[in-house]
Amino acid sequence: MRRVVAATGRVLVTVGILILLLVAYQLWGTGFYEARQQSKLKHDFARTLNHAAPTSTTTTTTGPGPTTPTTATIVVPPPSGEAVAIIRIPKIGVDSAVVQGIERPDLRKGPGHYPLTPMPGQVGNAAIAGHRTTYGAPFYRLNELGAGDDIAIRTLGGTYHYQVTKQLVVDPTDVAVLDPTPDATLTLTTCEPRYSAQKRLVVHASLIADKSPAPAPPPTPAAIAQTKAKLSTAGLSGKDQSRLLTLWWGLAAAVVGGAWWLMFHRHPRWTTWFLGVVPFLAVLFVFYSYLDRLLPANY
Repeated sequence: MRRVVAATGRVLVTVGILILLLVAYQLWGTGFYEARQQSKLKHDFARTLNHAAPTSTTTTTTGPGPTTPTTATIVVPPPSGEAVAIIRIPKIGVDSAVVQGIERPDLRKGPGHYPLTPMPGQVGNAAIAGHRTTYGAPFYRLNELGAGDDIAIRTLGGTYHYQVTKQLVVDPTDVAVLDPTPDATLTLTTCEPRYSAQKRLVVHASLIADKSPAPAPPPTPAAIAQTKAKLSTAGLSGKDQSRLLTLWWGLAAAVVGGAWWLMFHRHPRWTTWFLGVVPFLAVLFVFYSYLDRLLPANY
């Protein structure tokens, strides 16, 4: 009986340590990765600002009067994972590079722009998702925003200022919050409550015309028509990730951990412990990274 109690105690202690390691990975380990990516993204975006010229097309209007050239800005989104803007929210201390895309690899770098919505500074409902718990948690304090608070977004076209209009909580499948709008608006989404993915916290804001450049034209009608249909398949969380690799790496961690325990049980020396802990932690880290992918992209 005593052996059973002792064995049960060791198992519970081991499970507790593994859970603590997972929490440490989620809260701090992911933050180091996000910080490095943010530094690179901001550097790349600053370099793009210094070298890029506005993209435009010139058309000529003919008629009874003189020929009149008009210039229209064409908004071209960057490839997935690259910086599209810098978002600053003074009230909650946000100063982050925004990447294109809302899948797991994108949001690990920072807040991500929903690729099927207009770009920030464009007419329509531009939407951005961000982590609330992991990977630097840029939207950790998003719930503190209220009507009238300022959100500034620096793009290649200038700095656009938005004013918060309302905040609401919706289901992860409620993509109506991303519906097209006739005016230039901004929608921010993240998980709700903190440390949970049960709901989504949504903040809506409207462009402040007298503090911003003129918004760019909206996307084409065909692109707008496809947006809601495509979003409805993934909801506000992005695409689901495969569970197969997570299972395989979990089994690998269990095998390596079991071999380490057996080796140390037979040869209880510090060298044996050290030789076993290094490969176990390496495999465990990979397992945690795949386990993390099963969570909603903006968790």
